[in-house]
Amino acid sequence: MFLLRRAAERGIVDHGWLLARHTFSFASYLDPRWERFRSLRVINEDTVQPAQGFGDHPHRDMEIVTWILAGALEHEDSTGERGVLRPGDAQVMTAGTGIVHSEFNHSQSETVHLLQTWIFPARRGAAPAYAQRHFPIAARTDRLCAIASGDARDDSLQIGQDACVYASLLGAGRRLAHELGDRRGAWLQIARGQVRCGDQALGAGDGLGISDVARIELTASEDAELLLFDLP
Repeated sequence: MFLLRRAAERGIVDHGWLLARHTFSFASYLDPRWERFRSLRVINEDTVQPAQGFGDHPHRDMEIVTWILAGALEHEDSTGERGVLRPGDAQVMTAGTGIVHSEFNHSQSETVHLLQTWIFPARRGAAPAYAQRHFPIAARTDRLCAIASGDARDDSLQIGQDACVYASLLGAGRRLAHELGDRRGAWLQIARGQVRCGDQALGAGDGLGISDVARIELTASEDAELLLFDLP
């Protein structure tokens, strides 16, 4: 089964300093048809203007995975962690019993473009935690590179859910395949470029939910960047 979510159909909120595109219901954007996909709750594609951002705000009982597409994002949270994320950097926050953080565009002149995703945890009430790691271009080119997972496979960042988030830079004409375990599903999110999955042609911003399929096969029609979520 394939569940197609076109980029143009997403919720769009423009605050001037922030342009946010919501795949699923989020904040003031509500769509009962698009609340979640399996354990995946949020995919927000955000573009933040220079020197702007989100002040201190709380989260609870969610695994938050942020992937930087362009620019630089400055982070600070109540665990004492601080850092700047750039393209190829992944950030994981286990919100658990509660975490407060802020996120700002680190640049005074360029926008920052990112995907922030939320995954429901396997259990509530975990201790808050934060981690970030860089995943080089070579590790992501024409292959699926695990950036976050429940078992920290392949040196990925650990999250509190039996899920795995992969990133890939897929060159034009290149192909990838991924095996799905029994009763598992996947969400494919295209950040840029054109990708074909089965009979579905997908472009930048498009998402595809996949269930009851043993093997996913992807072919890039042009150079592309994508995230693939393997979900319980």
